[in-house]
Amino acid sequence: MPWSKNDYPDSFKNLEQDVRDKAIEISNALLREGTDEGRAIAIATTKAREYVQGNESDRNVYEVRPRDNDWVLMKKNGERAIFKEETKSALLDKAKPYVNEHDGSLNVYHEDGSFEKTLYD
Repeated sequence: MPWSKNDYPDSFKNLEQDVRDKAIEISNALLREGTDEGRAIAIATTKAREYVQGNESDRNVYEVRPRDNDWVLMKKNGERAIFKEETKSALLDKAKPYVNEHDGSLNVYHEDGSFEKTLYD
């Protein structure tokens, strides 16, 4: 189903207007090409941000990692925790809005320290 400026996926709602408009345009093109809806949304979000805001290397990168018995949010290559929680899910609840407010991307790691995924929520 094609999306419009008034009807778009929930994951687009927190994007800046110009990024959201570009993401709608890109995702509709991907859907026309037969790309799966979930994949189209993820690709469109990333590409729209790059188009509007520049290369991702210009953005702040944050990480959610285990540390000792807690989970911490830190700026990539940072030394001090921004937030600390006992559980990963509790930390993600705080980290996602923080990263969005600071126009960053969020790398999430497994408990064993291996990379899990990157979030742009």
